[in-house]
Amino acid sequence: MNHSDYVGNILGSEKINIIDLSEIYQDELYVIVDSTDFVKACHLLHKRLDSSVMMFFAEDLRQESQIFALYCVFLNVQSHTWLFVRQNIAQDKLKFDSLAKDIYSASLFEREIREMFGLEPVGNPDMRRLKLHDEVWPKEYYPLRKDFTGPKEDSFKGASYVFKRVEGEGIFEVPVGPVHAGIIGSGHFRFSAAGEPIINLEIRLGWTHRGIEKVLEGKDTNDALRIFECISGDTAFGYSMAFCQAIEKILGLNIPVRSQLLRILCLELERLYNHANDMGGIALDVGFSFPAQFASLIKEAILQLNEGLCGSRYLKGVNTVGGVKQDIDRVKSGLIMGALAKVKKDFIALEEMLFSSISFMDRVDATGVLRLRTARDLGIMGLAGRASGIALDMRKVFPGIYNNFSFKMAKEHTGDVAARLKIRCSEVKESLNIIQHCLEKLDACSPELKMTGEEKGGFALGCVEAWRGPVLVWVRLNTKGKIERCKIVDPSFHNWDGLSFAVLGNIIPDFPLCNKSFDLSYSGNDL
Repeated sequence: MNHSDYVGNILGSEKINIIDLSEIYQDELYVIVDSTDFVKACHLLHKRLDSSVMMFFAEDLRQESQIFALYCVFLNVQSHTWLFVRQNIAQDKLKFDSLAKDIYSASLFEREIREMFGLEPVGNPDMRRLKLHDEVWPKEYYPLRKDFTGPKEDSFKGASYVFKRVEGEGIFEVPVGPVHAGIIGSGHFRFSAAGEPIINLEIRLGWTHRGIEKVLEGKDTNDALRIFECISGDTAFGYSMAFCQAIEKILGLNIPVRSQLLRILCLELERLYNHANDMGGIALDVGFSFPAQFASLIKEAILQLNEGLCGSRYLKGVNTVGGVKQDIDRVKSGLIMGALAKVKKDFIALEEMLFSSISFMDRVDATGVLRLRTARDLGIMGLAGRASGIALDMRKVFPGIYNNFSFKMAKEHTGDVAARLKIRCSEVKESLNIIQHCLEKLDACSPELKMTGEEKGGFALGCVEAWRGPVLVWVRLNTKGKIERCKIVDPSFHNWDGLSFAVLGNIIPDFPLCNKSFDLSYSGNDL
């Protein structure tokens, strides 16, 4: 049974009016349903595929068909397929039935759709803005509409944001941010505490919103690629790779094996230096300064290796649509092997320092616990999800060239800071092995690095399991190769809510430790 028949059987058995059902790519299936059946169809797929809402976004198609299109995306792990459920909304309706009442992982997406397109999710219990803050952004201005023009500077008097308040005897609030010391991103954290334990944490983000999805409209793929490398600096390679994958699908390009190997090698280098940084950060937040400094030396060694390989410490300028721009010869291969032999030895020493310290383990064990049920309900992704028992890694679901390597997906069950630290330690070991296997296979590959194709229109989804979790990029190109719509989802968009639940019952001084164990992106969330 093919993918279309499988989904058709699921939905058809419940008498859902399917307007169109098409398999655009081998791993992307699009189902258009009547607007009255949209919620029911999404509930069925959410339940039967055991998938949270991976993406949920709108598209302004009024110029060509007088509608807005609404897409809700699920993942079928068993068949390795993305399922896009679409409903069309007439341009004079501007409303749709909310999924958030029953599927919490849709809630933030619905709020985003409302503030960016002016489409109201009827029944969503929380209609507050995420990124266009009430203090500085007037109503009735929706930037992702095609006919958007910005408000005049003197046309608006600021409104106030309403925090959810916990009231009762002995309860007090502690506001932190949005401005923080050092180079930390901007985010507002409002703690409600009864004595020492935290009983509620409300996180308000959007302070670093730059309108990335609007900026990308009308860009060609080369200009867009440079923007993608700057969206979230610590995931520059992951973002550029996800974007390239989407464009390569549209153009029908088969990437040379050598380029696939080089991409994986760089992706794992990015995973390594970020995991080293976080292991040191967790140590630093409990006052364990020596391993924190030792971890910073490991990170620096990897960043210097990156610069020696491609001229960029953060692996920019490597990816291009159709492959990669830079190769690794035998000299560079030897440089990598030598550097990573030292890095591997240092990682083992770092792990021993951390896990042999009774005082350190006392701080991280049972701290910041995120239960499996909560993680599933919230739609937690990537590293944080695997630490709570969610066995999901896109390198296993859509393996591609990863099929040539036998690596174990890291998974823990306790969902605490220690579990998230253990996930990082396990992934470091696997990444080192994957890089070694990549180098071994490069010798047998042809020297071809890039494929080219004719410009054409279309739409597709790119997905990369970056170091935090899956980076998803959906792109629609017009026939001239310009971007009409681009939707980006960083794992942080799903996971910030996980942090707000993980800190409950902990004391406020433990918040930095919990926060670093998630290490979420402000800029990747705000876009």
